[in-house]
Amino acid sequence: MFLSVFDVFKIGIGPSSSHTMGPMSAANRFLELILSPDWPRPAGAQVAAIRMSLHGSLAYTGVGHASDRAVILGLMGERPDTVDPDRMEDIVAAVERSGRVTPPGHPGYAFQPKTDLVFDKKNPLPGHANGMTFSAYDRDDRLLLKRIYYSVGGGFVVTDTELETMRSGKAVAPGQKVPFPFASAKQMLEMSQRSGLTIAQMKRANEEATMSREDLDAGLDRIWGAMKDCIDRGLRNEGIMPGGLKVRRRARSIHDKLQEEWRSNKANPLMANDWLSVYAMAVNEENAAGGRVVTSPTNGAAGVVPATVRYYMHFHDDADDAGIRDYLLTAAAIGGIIKHNASISGAEVGCQGEVGSASAMAAAGLAAVMGGTPEQVENAAEIALEHHLGMTCDPIAGLVQVPCIERNALGAVKAVTAASLALKGDGQHFVPLDACIETMRQTGADMNEKYKETSTGGLAVNVVEC
Repeated sequence: MFLSVFDVFKIGIGPSSSHTMGPMSAANRFLELILSPDWPRPAGAQVAAIRMSLHGSLAYTGVGHASDRAVILGLMGERPDTVDPDRMEDIVAAVERSGRVTPPGHPGYAFQPKTDLVFDKKNPLPGHANGMTFSAYDRDDRLLLKRIYYSVGGGFVVTDTELETMRSGKAVAPGQKVPFPFASAKQMLEMSQRSGLTIAQMKRANEEATMSREDLDAGLDRIWGAMKDCIDRGLRNEGIMPGGLKVRRRARSIHDKLQEEWRSNKANPLMANDWLSVYAMAVNEENAAGGRVVTSPTNGAAGVVPATVRYYMHFHDDADDAGIRDYLLTAAAIGGIIKHNASISGAEVGCQGEVGSASAMAAAGLAAVMGGTPEQVENAAEIALEHHLGMTCDPIAGLVQVPCIERNALGAVKAVTAASLALKGDGQHFVPLDACIETMRQTGADMNEKYKETSTGGLAVNVVEC
């Protein structure tokens, strides 16, 4: 099992990896399919119009997550990692005025967002809570092509047939061979013991099977650069976040107060927690505003890993660029194991799969760069994940604001605490990380749908929207 660090950490836009980046990427895939020979195109048939529908969690909370905007941008050929956030509204407005999408390399297709983009709350698709259907028609309104896509968390998108293949365990084309193909924490520790390598070193060896060391380091530096820039933007910006809840940004004001305390040398026993929290909140306020973020492993949980890296840089004198790279490699190894054996999708398993996974990844990364053994790193990840088990995903109004922003702050605090606890021990512990991941999967399967990113339960219905 190999999931690249650049699959776990993707540069994209807010407010959601599954509800914003996923639909945009699905639209990109559908455009590519239209131009390809991989479907039975009738002789002389030409696509003239596109329609699509959002189902399940995407239908319930898609407006709050800007899923409709993401689909329009995707059908215009924009991609999550390259779209200019400052141009998005103008692009969407142009499509709404013209009733057409004009992606590069295509002739242009009729698409009226008000009628051709449907939020279908009555008909969930069977494969996953985040389902989408794209359809292409000719000038006579005859259906030429139809595809179902699922956004399975972290910006990953698969077709219905790909999802069925993944779940059935059917043979698939062999992937890239790597020297350490661990698919579980148990295998990871066994391979580490046999090789004498750290988790970061094994993950690096796997990545270097597909790229040079220089390219890998440059990519890791680019990921951290995007994370750092997101924190900095969040610490600068003020005002009300979009969406109608009138939630005010708080990161800048908290940061200013912390800076004042820092300069005055006032005693603050909670200083580390305060800095962790403000870094995480800065990221998730940017995410809520639709800014540039890095999935870590999702947008809704994007603040935990960057906040913990920034904490490492802030409070550890020996922190350096090499340490950050090892942190990201270690965190990605844990994130890949969780995604492979459970889920990182709030719509599938609740927020335990998002902030819980992010906290486990951050705890592992921090424990690694603080000198932890592989066993201590695995223990740190388990502690952090264990204490997020059962966490629901119940965003008010479907917006990634309440409780999501503060939840990232607490996820970062838990990550640092978990790493510290693990480093105080010898790596031996009662609950294996694999058992904790399986428990999360089972808990998510048993969780009522109204607590899984539908905004039909929990805080979403018990707090009056202002």
